[in-house]
Amino acid sequence: MTKEELISRIKDIEWDDFEAKEAKSELPKNVWESVSAFANTSGGWVVLGVKQNGKKFEVQGVDNIEKLEQDFLGTLRSATKLNMILQAKAQRFIVDGCNLLAFYIPSSPIKPIWFGNSIRNSFVRSGSGDQRATDMEILAMERDQAFGSKSETILEDTSFDDIDKPSLDTYRNAIRQYNPSFVYNGLEDLEFCTKVGILVNGHLTYSSLVMLGKRDKVRRYLMNFWVDYLEIPGTSYQDAEVRYTYRMPELDNLWQCYSVLIQRLRIYADNPFTTGPNGFSPDNEEQLYALREGLVNFLAHFDLFSSMHPTIRVFTNRIEMQNPGTFAIGLPGKNTRITSNPRNPGIIRLFRYPKLAENAGYGIDKMMKWKQLTDYEVTFETDVMSTTVTYWRTKQGLGENHESGVKKWGENHESGVKKWGDSQTMWGEKVFTRRKELVGLLIDNPQIAIPEMAARMSLGTTAIENHLRILRQEGFIEHIGPAKGGQWVVYVNEQIIN
Repeated sequence: MTKEELISRIKDIEWDDFEAKEAKSELPKNVWESVSAFANTSGGWVVLGVKQNGKKFEVQGVDNIEKLEQDFLGTLRSATKLNMILQAKAQRFIVDGCNLLAFYIPSSPIKPIWFGNSIRNSFVRSGSGDQRATDMEILAMERDQAFGSKSETILEDTSFDDIDKPSLDTYRNAIRQYNPSFVYNGLEDLEFCTKVGILVNGHLTYSSLVMLGKRDKVRRYLMNFWVDYLEIPGTSYQDAEVRYTYRMPELDNLWQCYSVLIQRLRIYADNPFTTGPNGFSPDNEEQLYALREGLVNFLAHFDLFSSMHPTIRVFTNRIEMQNPGTFAIGLPGKNTRITSNPRNPGIIRLFRYPKLAENAGYGIDKMMKWKQLTDYEVTFETDVMSTTVTYWRTKQGLGENHESGVKKWGENHESGVKKWGDSQTMWGEKVFTRRKELVGLLIDNPQIAIPEMAARMSLGTTAIENHLRILRQEGFIEHIGPAKGGQWVVYVNEQIIN
């Protein structure tokens, strides 16, 4: 981080990877919450010598800079305060004549990171604040300790008979078509499955089962397996004439899902199309390839053991791919290096044989090429529980349909008005009043951040996030664009709120 970048961040409170602390002569007690939060998520900077006054930062400096630096780094390396030894990058700055200390805390490969003697002291980064990790988030982090290996566990009571034969046939046809020189193309099915690792000692792994297995066997081991795909004729559920125009039926395995999904996504790629066995042309169809890389990343990377399921929503202005599980390969624009580190290496390996996935970088470069090809962004959002990759089909923001959507919902759509009124009975007077106030804040300032909402309403950020989640689920609000820089859309008439 340069001095100019530091000054820019001091002037703007809304940074998800930047935390300022007042520290004249000793380390603040809550600094370890930020260390835990950054180590458990995507990393970030802790800056000492800056005091926060409301929404503004005030540079105060630190007195004994050498002592504070040694105390901080020494504590990270001693494992006396934290459950694991952490490394940090330290930098010193002089701003307005004051000494500042900045430490970059990288995302830890081992999670959760907590301080004190309790795993309950695990924190995560949420927006621009530190939040105590929930039980579900702690479990998700613990599952990630087996990252890249859990899905390769051999399932002893499975065999070749648990492979879905039609799925295996179409999968092998795709390899013959697009990788004709593949050394195992001429083998019989049983030997082929053994050679490529679909069978290990005669049994399936979690990866090969979910990729090519029969429905009943897949559900026996992965009860929550379901890829949900909807096409919504609007920029949100609320401005769509119908809830959806297409919904993918529940299928047996990932290969079946891929075969259907690539056919649907090709509709949104502006390239000539020639039918092929795996749903794309051997010609230069770069837009489709960019979507395909995102789709393969989506199918190969989700947390198989989460209670959540993968979802794809195609709106008129964007394609959203949301997966259970954190994004583990480094986000573009973050202080991490893009590397190939798939959550389920067995699945990505099976996608590579028919040349549907990249060997290096996990296809990120091709995903990002969407912007070059369409002039629209690809955005990434991730936390401990889930990851969302969005391919934009219009310029980011509300889009031309949102204003009409607001008017239709609030002024002309009687059922929408009635639904808001019914919420008063459903939620109770106290909760309804709080949510009414919250929606009013979103109307007044569509770009308002969660910490400001919490301060204005004298609530914690966790409570605000819970209220927002319910309001979004009920269809009263929506957040468009990235977490930083996006804005809120309200689908309730302002006169009703006020």
